[in-house]
Amino acid sequence: MNKAKILKNTIQRCREKNIIIPTYEQMRNPELIPEKIKAELENIGLWELNSLNLFRLTWKNEPVEKGGKFQGVNYLELPSELTGVPARIIILIGKFFPTGSHKVGATFGPLVEKLVHGEFDPTTQKALWPSTGNYCRGGAYDSYLLGCQSIAVLPEEMSQERFDWLHKVGAEVIATPGSESNVKEIYDKAKELMAERGDKIVNLNQFSEIGNAVWHYAVTGPAMEEVFLQEKRENDKFSALFLTQGSAGTLGCADYLRTKFPSYKVAAGEALQCPTLLYNGYGAHRIEGIGDKHVPWIMNIKNMDMVIDIDDQPNIDIMRLFNEEAGHSYLKKKNVPSELIKQLHLFGISSIANIMGAIKMAKYYEMKDNDVIFTVATDSMEMYQSRVLQEREKHGEFTEKDAAIAFEKALRGLSLDYMLEMNYYDKKRMHNLKYFTWIEQQGKTIQELNEQWYNEDYWTSQFNKVNEWDEKIREFNERTGLLKKYE
Repeated sequence: MNKAKILKNTIQRCREKNIIIPTYEQMRNPELIPEKIKAELENIGLWELNSLNLFRLTWKNEPVEKGGKFQGVNYLELPSELTGVPARIIILIGKFFPTGSHKVGATFGPLVEKLVHGEFDPTTQKALWPSTGNYCRGGAYDSYLLGCQSIAVLPEEMSQERFDWLHKVGAEVIATPGSESNVKEIYDKAKELMAERGDKIVNLNQFSEIGNAVWHYAVTGPAMEEVFLQEKRENDKFSALFLTQGSAGTLGCADYLRTKFPSYKVAAGEALQCPTLLYNGYGAHRIEGIGDKHVPWIMNIKNMDMVIDIDDQPNIDIMRLFNEEAGHSYLKKKNVPSELIKQLHLFGISSIANIMGAIKMAKYYEMKDNDVIFTVATDSMEMYQSRVLQEREKHGEFTEKDAAIAFEKALRGLSLDYMLEMNYYDKKRMHNLKYFTWIEQQGKTIQELNEQWYNEDYWTSQFNKVNEWDEKIREFNERTGLLKKYE
């Protein structure tokens, strides 16, 4: 691989297409974006296929469809009238990223890292995005904005909205057998494509690309810290973080937060129907947005404190509670603020699982009203309306009685079952599960697997790559010369 030649090709492609790459520092602090770029963004829609929307890969977009500027972090605090716990649960909102999901940030990391290092040639190669949904959507979107072609691989049972959108952005779309839990089938298809097409494609596997987690370390973690400092009352504590593990990319923010709040608790969630971390188990489930049957290579198990499994049927019941008219009426009777009820559509299926896990965590640790728990809404219900219709067709209209059951049992009745506070050897057992996927199947080395566990500097060195990557991005933009007209 002639990196210098590839980098030259990439620079020329970006120059032709007027592509400027934002730094992680700018995504974390949009006030650093040149004013002339901000002015042009005022005439560009949030989802438009315009390369300047790369500067909207931030938690701080104004929540409008077009012409939005930048503001503070988008988040909501969930009141105890909804959660049933005194702890403060704060959820970052992913709806106001381009594509409606923060996965555009998670996919930015792996692709841009390779572009600015001369390891991906947009003139001859395609970016391969193996995923269970939002990751390949984010990858296809970022690829288009960065002048690259893409291939999206995802399970055939994912929501129709995902497939429709991927075709719209011109991605090559390949459906694999199964559902959210069938990650191996995705891996197998990616391996097959690599064998067929050789160096014509580059596999950007979300479960192994550290750029996925680095983006959340550099952008999501600081966003949570900023919200906490903004909302903190005199005796409040940053007590916990709950995230369904999926690719474990979002959990990269947990490593950043550990440097700021050393004693806080971190819980990784998964579907009870596929209890890989909890029981070395397997299965299929309906919580779209998380993948399983393996432990992601980029997951720092040592930084976890708990595993919490989420039952998928209560998750679907809450989805209906949050999105049916009878559900809204019942929530009003339970004194849930009307303003929040109007915003429940901001929580997609995996976002609801994150809320459920945060509530279980608050109950487990008997958290009080000065304990603050963070989580994220990866996406909104925009990509899951077909699921609401399917539930209605299968089970009939959602009545007030259904709403009462969903509220009292599925949401307020969340219990302490299927939870594990991890000791050293619990963590080591889960870490060792990486062997069967990554060493036996995916070509990783046992040496690096042991480094992840025994080398105290391993994860710090991985996340600190962001400083070098920002420098490379600045150099790249300097070579394209495109920033000059915005100075």
